[in-house]
Amino acid sequence: MIPAPSRRQLLTLFATAPILTLPACVGMGSWSLTDAVRELMTLSSQRAIATLTEPGGFYDSQIARLDLPAQWGGHGGSLADRILNSALFKERLTREVNGVAEKGAARAAPLFVEAIRSISIADAAAILRGGPTAATDLLQRSMGNSLIGAMFPAVQDALQMASNPIIGEALRATSGVNISDLAQNIARQSNDAIFRAIGQEEAAIRANPQATRNPLLIGALVLGK
Repeated sequence: MIPAPSRRQLLTLFATAPILTLPACVGMGSWSLTDAVRELMTLSSQRAIATLTEPGGFYDSQIARLDLPAQWGGHGGSLADRILNSALFKERLTREVNGVAEKGAARAAPLFVEAIRSISIADAAAILRGGPTAATDLLQRSMGNSLIGAMFPAVQDALQMASNPIIGEALRATSGVNISDLAQNIARQSNDAIFRAIGQEEAAIRANPQATRNPLLIGALVLGK
């Protein structure tokens, strides 16, 4: 299995993608509004992925932290339920699950570069004049469930008992748990969390495009209104 790229490799991947950053002295010129939408998607994705793949990136995020899968939400009186409902164990387990999400996000990150490059943008002006996450919403619709499929192998690997003692303890304390189902749950949660983080970054860029020092985005989001 191809290993997930490191965080440095992810940042290099975004940095060498065909982003449309222009010199500060140049206006929009021959660049189109479609180019501006792609730039907005790229910068938002780059910032979100960089944050989420930091150690504790998911867990420390108010909008991206993953909940424990339903299979670990026992409410009975058995020993397993008491273990899983222990505040200390649940906190450690939640950290581990969110750490698993970091690995999944690293595996999925390269898909954004290709998706942004090939996405069909029918009305770029409407996207730029749209809501705070209009570009992210379009990107998410375009990518569908592709992130889930890309993250699933890395998530499943990280859930194996031999390589993760905390998760292994939870698995041993719970009967009938299917690791594949757990991996699918975490991958789906991660998918939603990643797009929430991208949307948050897009909203921040729209709120203050001048802070990007990117003349294309400034021209499209400020001068183009």
